[in-house]
Amino acid sequence: MRDFVITADSNCDLPQEYVDENQIGIIPHYYDIDGVTYGDEKNLTPKEFYDLMRAGKMPTTMASNPAVIRDTFKNYADKGLDVLHFSFSSALSGGHSNVVCGAQEICEENPGMKIRVVDTLNVSLGEGMVVMKAVRMKKEGKSLDEIADWVEAHKQEFCVYFVVDDLFHLHRGGRLSKTTAIVGSVLNIKPVLIVDAEGKLVNNGTARGRKKALNVIVDRAVASMGTQYLSDDWDLCVVHGDSLEDAKMVADALKEKTGKTAMINTVSPSIGAHAGPAALGILCMGKSRG
Repeated sequence: MRDFVITADSNCDLPQEYVDENQIGIIPHYYDIDGVTYGDEKNLTPKEFYDLMRAGKMPTTMASNPAVIRDTFKNYADKGLDVLHFSFSSALSGGHSNVVCGAQEICEENPGMKIRVVDTLNVSLGEGMVVMKAVRMKKEGKSLDEIADWVEAHKQEFCVYFVVDDLFHLHRGGRLSKTTAIVGSVLNIKPVLIVDAEGKLVNNGTARGRKKALNVIVDRAVASMGTQYLSDDWDLCVVHGDSLEDAKMVADALKEKTGKTAMINTVSPSIGAHAGPAALGILCMGKSRG
């Protein structure tokens, strides 16, 4: 049986030290500010990126580059390795289809190679948690197909609960109407967002004010986890758009209610361009996405 590597895209929001330690191959997604494209060697720090947004800059985003995908997979082909790739939700980006096309081309050019692409139907560390589970399964000796089949059967249990601070970023990205954004901002209404079964970011409730909204997503995540997902076998994560103190507060609340310590990381720019500064999400294993 051929050895294989696990790859994902940069929207998985895994900490760099985890990526390096576990040799995860990362295919970048891109963002553009003032005509400068970032995502490969050139990148902004999270602080620099979100400060530019706070100053009024409106970044645009681009999915993965087909040429980079080909080069990445060809490099593994040349080393005699198969690939298990986990992609950002196909409902929110064209990156998944780009990777599928690239994988097919490389496999046709390299008979005997296997590249299996799994659509996580998820975002940020929701995708990242799938990767972390796959890494653990690989270390346990599971095959590429055993891992991929498990994820396909269980990916609806990777849940996301999200709050944004500025509704106009969601409006600009086509996620909210202008009227809803204006009324919500005036009344200090914060939508509670989830990633649904189809991998779409949808409104799933509201709260008056940020503090209440954060309490809502903590309670929703804890209720979804129940007792089934409280063991060390299941990850719990908090992501934020340069809002570390709130992220720590949410992680502390989760620790108090579940006994689990959450991984904390920033939301990558190619997602943060749509969610905006101070967006905050909880990502957990749960009974259902809802």
